[in-house]
Amino acid sequence: MPFEFGRIKRLPPCVFAVVTNLKIEARRRGEDIIDFGMGNPDQATPKHIVDKLVESSQKAKNHRYSASKGITKLRAAICERYKSKFNVDLDPETEAVVTIGSKEGLSHLALATVEPGDVVLTTTPAYPIHPYSVIIAGGEVRSIPLKKDGDFIADMEEAFKNTWPRPKMLIINFPNNPTTQVVDLAFFQRIVDFARENNIIVVHDLAYADLNFDGYRAPSFLQAKGAKDVGVEFYSLTKTYNMAGWRVGFCVGNRDVVGALIKIKSYLDYGMFQPIQIASIIALKGPQKCVKEISDMYQSRRDVLVDGLAKAGWEIEKPKATMFVWAEIPERFRKMGSLEFCKKLIRDAGVAVSPGIGFGDQGEGYVRFALVENEHRIRQAVKGIKAILSK
Repeated sequence: MPFEFGRIKRLPPCVFAVVTNLKIEARRRGEDIIDFGMGNPDQATPKHIVDKLVESSQKAKNHRYSASKGITKLRAAICERYKSKFNVDLDPETEAVVTIGSKEGLSHLALATVEPGDVVLTTTPAYPIHPYSVIIAGGEVRSIPLKKDGDFIADMEEAFKNTWPRPKMLIINFPNNPTTQVVDLAFFQRIVDFARENNIIVVHDLAYADLNFDGYRAPSFLQAKGAKDVGVEFYSLTKTYNMAGWRVGFCVGNRDVVGALIKIKSYLDYGMFQPIQIASIIALKGPQKCVKEISDMYQSRRDVLVDGLAKAGWEIEKPKATMFVWAEIPERFRKMGSLEFCKKLIRDAGVAVSPGIGFGDQGEGYVRFALVENEHRIRQAVKGIKAILSK
């Protein structure tokens, strides 16, 4: 007898899987596929962080259950980072919790705070867990278009006014994945003022806080006056320190929201392996030269890709942050749609990218390049794409 599960039925098929399967099949045939699909850092975690992991792993006391909200010194370290980087004061006991990566934290925060029938505002395009954490929790999503030359605040206010029941939460992400859009502190101040006026919770995902280019510096949502009264921010070590597989993130800010996440996590997990947490303290408090080196590497890769595609006839604006390039499909191929265009790139150029439609309706007409191949491979990819564009 087949079983059906309502929550699972609300989740659509993953369009990224189509591209992934094509890539796997091509590689099985012996084809060389240059993969810009997943934002999965290709470089090693800095040595001093790995060394601390190895050292602390040798101690039997670190093999026991840890704390679901994170060990005290790691929560203190993230609060110290916010003070030194953003001049934001946080209480490590009530305003900070360690998460098993931002994705886990976002998912469980939605489960803790969103009830069936609650409406949550998110962007479109969006990193999929932003809307789908709400869907999994039983809530409803109202998407606000994130347009290149649009007025997101005005669109958000209009969406709020025309939605009933009134939205309970707003989930945003700047610098943005996938669009790479950036904002300034004045933008966050308008968000805070709106949230206070309308009694709405704000959740900001600051995954790309440290991957900034051309003089841009990403602000923290919590720098806005009154931000801790209305919301929280997620911060991650994944991209900053090439620690994707380590799964270390944080939720900081409003103590009621952080407290809800702490409570639900106390029922769901015992925290991550303690040596990982100890090494993460070293990441946050140790030498920071590696952070600039990682950011500079992505900027260099960005330049090689965007400049190379421009010479091939594909003009793309250079992003000021993130590890991605968000590219509008060349006009002559636009009618194909992003998924079919991605299939074509794999078949005819040996290049894998992510289809924009996978990030929501407003992502159609675009593809996303993740800068996870070295410069030689990027030039090789540009050559393959140029061959398609010149036909």
